[in-house]
Amino acid sequence: MALLDQPDTLAPLPRVGREIIGAIETSRLTGRGGASFATATKWRAVADRSRGDGVIVVNGAEGEPRSLKDGTLMSARPHLILDGAFIAARALRARRIVLYTGERHTAARDSMLRALAQRSEPESRTVGVANAPARYVAGAETAAVHFINHGIATPTTVPPYPFARGVDGAPTLVQNVETLANVAVLARTGKLPGTLLLTAAGAVARPGVVEVESGTTVADVVARAGGPSEAPRAVLVGGYFGRWMPASDAWALSLTQTTGIGCGVIGVLPQSRCPVCETAGIMRYLASESSAQCGPCFFGLRALADVCTRITRDESSPTDVQRLQRWAVDVRGRGACKHPDGAAIFLSSALAVFEQEFARHRPHDLRQAA
Repeated sequence: MALLDQPDTLAPLPRVGREIIGAIETSRLTGRGGASFATATKWRAVADRSRGDGVIVVNGAEGEPRSLKDGTLMSARPHLILDGAFIAARALRARRIVLYTGERHTAARDSMLRALAQRSEPESRTVGVANAPARYVAGAETAAVHFINHGIATPTTVPPYPFARGVDGAPTLVQNVETLANVAVLARTGKLPGTLLLTAAGAVARPGVVEVESGTTVADVVARAGGPSEAPRAVLVGGYFGRWMPASDAWALSLTQTTGIGCGVIGVLPQSRCPVCETAGIMRYLASESSAQCGPCFFGLRALADVCTRITRDESSPTDVQRLQRWAVDVRGRGACKHPDGAAIFLSSALAVFEQEFARHRPHDLRQAA
């Protein structure tokens, strides 16, 4: 009962109201945008506050550069996502729905708009569109609300959380498109598909989106993507806010929403690429994506990226690796949003998995860096 195998046709919405929240809770569905937060908890928080003024934000921003799953789902199954959004609107007594799609996902956005034009539900008349800028942080809940309200896609401090005061100050549900598609299947069939949409990236024969049963191993995901294209050195599980694992350990990892798959990217690093340069390149990118709202993010990530780059160029001091380890701990939990936390978790995993490479790195072709 895979999501991508579901028929994407118009059909009357199931007659469900707030009771769907209980079904979501029983199913243990968690968000598929990266945080894996309990979906029923989010829905109930909005339902308890909505007085017919709630807002549903359909989050298809997908700011992670290597992730393709949300764009693929929006292109292939737009009605399934809209079903989930309209069910949410009825259950949470929402007056407005906003399709929040990444500006680079033009085919996905066009597919969603074509599907919307075919709908006749009353909710269809209250759907708006917002094109999220191609920034890493644009998919964060508070960034989505901030952009819809003020045209600025940067996260804001919490509280207030979107469920309490979001778009136009109303209780707001910000929900990933894959999560909404799962809700639609649950409402129609009484059970979840039990699958995960993942993006196989890096050194695989056929990079792209694969849908697998929850509990599938990394080795099976890579096999579904045609197998490794080169001998693997390590695997990045969860994208740029994920963690590096040695290939020998990652191969047996069972992938579920509770094993930290984040945005669902499984990136295979081949032996031919330098892990230190790869890490430095990603850290430079994450530093450049800072919203510049707090010191730990703006100055902290820049400092971490600078030290990583110095190491790639053999310009560092003998204590730089220890400095990276200490700073990666220091920036966590101190930012205005979770951006420095995710970057620090990623870097800490790199320092652990590639300890010898960081300690003994010698400069070479810096074009290897991502």
